[in-house]
Amino acid sequence: MRTLAVLLLLASAAQAQPLPPLPPPDLPASAPVADILRAAQRAVAANRLGEAQEALEMAQTRLLDRSVPLFETRTPSDDPVAATVARARAALQAGERDTCLGLIDAALAGLGR
Repeated sequence: MRTLAVLLLLASAAQAQPLPPLPPPDLPASAPVADILRAAQRAVAANRLGEAQEALEMAQTRLLDRSVPLFETRTPSDDPVAATVARARAALQAGERDTCLGLIDAALAGLGR
């Protein structure tokens, strides 16, 4: 029983370790969302999935950054492009590269670029 407790303790300690940061895309901090999405697209195509994930997260964050009236900060964004990027991130995490690429294309089209 004591061995099981030690193993559980070690397993929980191992899970608590922070993950290393993902490699960022090679873009300036002020890059437009369309450029970030194109970088994600190139990273997915080149199988650099960590870089693609980071680029998609950057794009989604940029899309969700908005001004809202005071006391209305709990209202979620209804930006359809941000929702498409979220679906692309989920597809990437599920290993569905083709779906992810299609959703990035849809997000770019939604931006009008």
